[in-house]
Order: sequence, then structure tokens, then C-alpha cells
Amino acid sequence: MAHSHFTDHARREMEEEPLGRIHVDEMLQALDAGEIIEEYLDDQPYASCLILGFTAARRAIHVVCAPVPAEGRLIIITTYQPDPDRWEPDFRRRK
Repeated sequence: MAHSHFTDHARREMEEEPLGRIHVDEMLQALDAGEIIEEYLDDQPYASCLILGFTAARRAIHVVCAPVPAEGRLIIITTYQPDPDRWEPDFRRRK
């Protein structure tokens, strides 16, 4: 992807993350080495997915994003640190 576009919601969630602010470089690290754990093919206006990735410091990060190949961009819908009370220990499945 040529560039990423952050929604206002994503920026707000990164700033207000209850488990600690998520910096852009952390989110990009998580995306670079991440894996798709859920797909939302019926989302509109673009299909989206949930990616689990880890920062260099091994912080788990979830990123919901929508690739738009025709426009060469990736829309970052939201990003957050998965809550261990709501996710299995591997952060791939919800409890």
C-alpha cells in the first residue's frame, strides 16, 4: 500500500487506549508482522479485516483496516490493545 489513512475513530482510540497510548510506529510494527485473524467481507464501503500483530516490545495490537488496492491505500478503522479479559491468551479468539 502506498499510504495509510487513519479515521478519526482510529486516532481517538490510539490516544485514549485504556491499556496505554498506541503510537503510530507501534501500530505500523504490528501491521508489518501481523496476521489476519478475522475478515469482514460484507463491510461497506470496503471489506475489512482484523489483524493481530506485535510491536518490537512484544505488545499485542489489534488493527481493523480496509485495504483499497485501486487507490493504493490502507484505511485504518481502529486499533487497540486486546483486553485479556475479552480475548484468549493468544489474542486470536474472543472468549
